[in-house]
Amino acid sequence: MLVIRPLQSDDLDDLYTMAQNAGKGLTTLPADRALLQRKIDRAREAFNQRCAPEAALYLFALEDTRTGKAVGISGIEARVGLEEVFYNYRLSVTVNASRELGVHVRTPTLHLSNDMTDTTEICSLLLSNDYLGGGNGLLLSRCRFMFLDDFSSHFSEKVFAEMRGVSDKNGLSPLWDALGRKFFDMEFSQADMLSGLGNKSFIAELMPKYPIYLPMLPDSARAVIGRVHDNTRPALKMLQAEGFNFNGMVDIFDGGPVVEAFVNNIRTVREAGNREVKVVESSATLDVPAEQRMMISNRLFRDFRVTTIPMDCVETDTVNLTREMANALLVEAGDVVRLAPLKDVGLPPMQRVQGHTNDSEPGGDS
Repeated sequence: MLVIRPLQSDDLDDLYTMAQNAGKGLTTLPADRALLQRKIDRAREAFNQRCAPEAALYLFALEDTRTGKAVGISGIEARVGLEEVFYNYRLSVTVNASRELGVHVRTPTLHLSNDMTDTTEICSLLLSNDYLGGGNGLLLSRCRFMFLDDFSSHFSEKVFAEMRGVSDKNGLSPLWDALGRKFFDMEFSQADMLSGLGNKSFIAELMPKYPIYLPMLPDSARAVIGRVHDNTRPALKMLQAEGFNFNGMVDIFDGGPVVEAFVNNIRTVREAGNREVKVVESSATLDVPAEQRMMISNRLFRDFRVTTIPMDCVETDTVNLTREMANALLVEAGDVVRLAPLKDVGLPPMQRVQGHTNDSEPGGDS
């Protein structure tokens, strides 16, 4: 069984292996053991409420309960730009016109921006190659929206994601080579690593503050602005299916697009509903396609758990769980859980039902 849970300290080796295999360009998860350990520590502080809500980093692991190994990770940064300045380029148009000369010129332009400051970011999505397919990536990505929904007071009304931009197998970025290198005098991989390590002051010190006129860049650089890395296309499609749209911002290093959505407009949030748990003896098959599966969350804060179950388990006011499912979710009969379709299959929003929960507020017992 695959279960989403908070990242733990003993996940470090598994996380490091995944980061190594991801290659260059995944800024938030560089293959650096010390940095990854600091991220794990931050996540533990967040789930245990030992930091200010706006400073929290929530990291979720996808665990294969058969092996006990973490095979995927995804995250939520509660607010960006409150300690370190958060930079993007905003795509814009500069118009120059002369009525006397009959000239009207529109020039696409990049403007350095801090517009995403104080906004929640979903980040750090990474899945082991051995677990690709079968809806595992969907679960890893969409579990975050169930957490955002249940504990919305900790986050902004709008959330965004920076998508990995175009770079080649050697980690070379056309936009960086045409623009960033001129001001930073370093390789893209080095600048990306420094940013991932949290050392972002160099951006403010060295990045040009004036608009960048795109016609002055080579075709190779202009062509990748707003485009994603091939390995990131599935993640972008998942977010688009949830209602995320390009907001006109791009990454300052590789030009990857920024997509955003309001939490209450996200598909998983709109289609979610509550059910009361019934623990049953069942011999029904649990191996069904992703289109026939529901995500189910225990609605706990410190011990957050999400897995998937067949849609056949869901009834009007209750959900039937085997003892194995209930144990994996840390729930008992009578608890209220939240469910949402794993994939968008045109189901109407679930009717929410009332009832007590194990820990519907962040401060409850774990």
